[in-house]
Amino acid sequence: MVDPASDGPVLVLNAGSSSIKFALFDGALEQTLSGLADAIGGASTLRVGDAVSSVSLVDHSTALEAILGALANRGIDPQSLRAVGHRVVHGGATLTGPLRVTEAVQAEIAKCTPLAPLHNPHNLAPMRALAQIAPHVPQFASFDTSFHATNPKVATRYAIPKTVETKGIRRYGFHGLSYASLVRRLPDLSGVALPERVLAFHLGNGASLCAIKAGKSIATTMGYSPLDGLTMGTRSGGIDANAVLRLVEDNGLDRTKAILNHESGLLGLSGGKSDMRNLMLDPSENSAFAVEHFCYWTLRHAGSLIAALEGLDAIAFTGGIGENARDVRARILGGLAWAGVRFDPTLNVQNATQLHLDASAVSVWIIPAEEEREIAMDAVRLLAEG
Repeated sequence: MVDPASDGPVLVLNAGSSSIKFALFDGALEQTLSGLADAIGGASTLRVGDAVSSVSLVDHSTALEAILGALANRGIDPQSLRAVGHRVVHGGATLTGPLRVTEAVQAEIAKCTPLAPLHNPHNLAPMRALAQIAPHVPQFASFDTSFHATNPKVATRYAIPKTVETKGIRRYGFHGLSYASLVRRLPDLSGVALPERVLAFHLGNGASLCAIKAGKSIATTMGYSPLDGLTMGTRSGGIDANAVLRLVEDNGLDRTKAILNHESGLLGLSGGKSDMRNLMLDPSENSAFAVEHFCYWTLRHAGSLIAALEGLDAIAFTGGIGENARDVRARILGGLAWAGVRFDPTLNVQNATQLHLDASAVSVWIIPAEEEREIAMDAVRLLAEG
């Protein structure tokens, strides 16, 4: 039997519907390499570090083989891996923490497929392929929903009959790995203990807020799926259920899914732009309204989560927009002046770690997302625990 190296690298895989992101970490859990197998099943490419090549990736298994081949070309054999960590989008109500991948765990992930049909099957594919390629390398799964398992039932239960709830129709919340990383990193970057009441803003193409009390999630804006909550890049965010039913009546189920998930949000409001950077540079009325809509609904939801927290001690921004879109941050922070937020415009323009003024009743921070490192840390911790 070949045992994985105890101090070997840790590989993290994040499989989406048509891509596999990967990151490699050394024995000290510092990232040494990252890449992406993209457009699987189409005009696919493989990026390893800064090098990009066109390759034929017919499915997720061949994409994984291409990634492992690229690593082997750099002297990293799959058998030398200390562990492999996987991001799994949906753990349902039962998979509420990181786990070593076994056949039983894979079966539970598969049971959650109806909750995340575009993600969980693709999260499973690399696990199964690796079990064939490197059967002695331990694999671990970290779930994007698990951070919100601490939400009280009153926050997760929809006001629908219990017979429907038992089929999994409830609020779950997402971006959990990002929020877990934020909770871990905030004390290190701020130099002070984690504040009691933190309002976290994960703002990117997908966007959500999380109310964190004593380090635990107590409320979040995404619900049964990542469609709910804020205005996002291509997702509508919150929309009346009867409006959805009307869309289904007029357009059919599949077309409605496409409209709400891929053609709405900033893209639908602006008439073609979903990237916040492009929207901020575009002087058109539609783009300006899309940005205003994003900020307005972020603030609306922020007020709700501040109420759930019963006050506010700190705000933390993460994600591509949260970390880099200074004008969006300024609008949001200005809109929270009523909550005691006072920020330094110069520090905000600099994308500094600390944004608040000394006179602010609420501290404000930018915390770069480290979801892949969070997964690697989960894997190493579980490996040490046996």
